[in-house]
Amino acid sequence: MTAMVTIATTELKRLFRSPLAWSILGIIQFILALIFFKLVDEFIYTIQPKAAGLDNAPGVTETLVVAVYLWAGMILLAVMPLLTMRSIAEERANKTFVLLRSSPLSTTDIVLGKFLALIGFILILVGMISLMPLSLALGTSLDFGHSLIAALGLFLLLSSFAAAGLFISAISPQPTIAALASFGFLFFLLVLYIAGKSQTEGSELFVYLSHFGHFLSFLKGIFDSADLIYYCLFIIGFLVLTIRKLDNERLG
Repeated sequence: MTAMVTIATTELKRLFRSPLAWSILGIIQFILALIFFKLVDEFIYTIQPKAAGLDNAPGVTETLVVAVYLWAGMILLAVMPLLTMRSIAEERANKTFVLLRSSPLSTTDIVLGKFLALIGFILILVGMISLMPLSLALGTSLDFGHSLIAALGLFLLLSSFAAAGLFISAISPQPTIAALASFGFLFFLLVLYIAGKSQTEGSELFVYLSHFGHFLSFLKGIFDSADLIYYCLFIIGFLVLTIRKLDNERLG
């Protein structure tokens, strides 16, 4: 456990010593801030006047908070591969992963340590994104329970991105290939959801296999244990595959 935490701390510090982490945080906040202000403007001048006389009209949480987290999930689908490619593929390209693998540390410690570092970055990212919808509480009433569940959904979605990207980074010889392959895989899962919701060839299996079907449940404020189990199994499955892949390299 100590070795795993040490690796996680070292990886997170290494990440923030490079401009990549700061650039991602800054650019994501800038893009989402523009989207957020646009959504607020649309809510005040378009949605609110139309919903004024309606029963059970959607509130700020359903229209603004959910939209921010949805946009964040879509944008970060393209961003997370840039982080995960550094974990193993970039170290392998720089010849530094050989030193780490030849140390007395177990493969499990190495993989889980790197994954925990990504989780730490994701927590920072989700926390910063959440400041925008939370700022609405200064001028209106928010459904904090719904907002918390939506934030949890975004955290689980990004954690699953990280687990899949870590495995693809482990099997890729170059960081660029790892980033492109990770993006392709994650985008494929998004396409599965779109195909599953198609009116002509819809399939509940496709919806279940995709990240986004489960993510949208959280955005609706629904905490379903089946969605939580899906993400846990997805994450554990890819972490186990990564450990097995690196163990086989050691034995070879």
